[in-house]
Amino acid sequence: MKHALSLRVVVPAAAAAALICAAALPADAAAMPKFATPKPYGTSFQSDPRHDFTKHISPRHDGILRGWVTYYRSGVAEYAPIRWVKDKTGHTEGHFEGPPEGDVTAYASPVAKNVVFYSAIGCKGTTVTVKSGGLGAKRCSRSVLISRMKAMHHPALITVYRGAIVKVQEIYTP
Repeated sequence: MKHALSLRVVVPAAAAAALICAAALPADAAAMPKFATPKPYGTSFQSDPRHDFTKHISPRHDGILRGWVTYYRSGVAEYAPIRWVKDKTGHTEGHFEGPPEGDVTAYASPVAKNVVFYSAIGCKGTTVTVKSGGLGAKRCSRSVLISRMKAMHHPALITVYRGAIVKVQEIYTP
């Protein structure tokens, strides 16, 4: 009889501990699928064949886009795909460019409260912090990301999940 009573007490305590541990993780961290990562210096624009650009600007479908934020306001970022253009003159390695003027290929998504941001130039913008492939390696705060979104276009891999931007990883431009 004492064993049955102790089991009733232990099981709820274990369940409570599991719930507390799960609450400490970011929302949907375990549930988010692993998306295919595009080449950081890809030379063509990524398409989203299921997106209807004839309607109002809206979030991209779940996945990772090589792009940059073109406008940020009140927690929502507008962003567009980009591609790498090699320099034919030999003066530089190349540069990123967005769609041509008048092209309506653009998206808008809220920036998640728990967005993950990896900078290629450090949180203060003074030190190159990249890993192989030219991707940012220094984790910075959401406020640093927001200030960069407001300042200028920064090439990045932008991960969208359930309509929100959940990860931004800058691409280093030589």
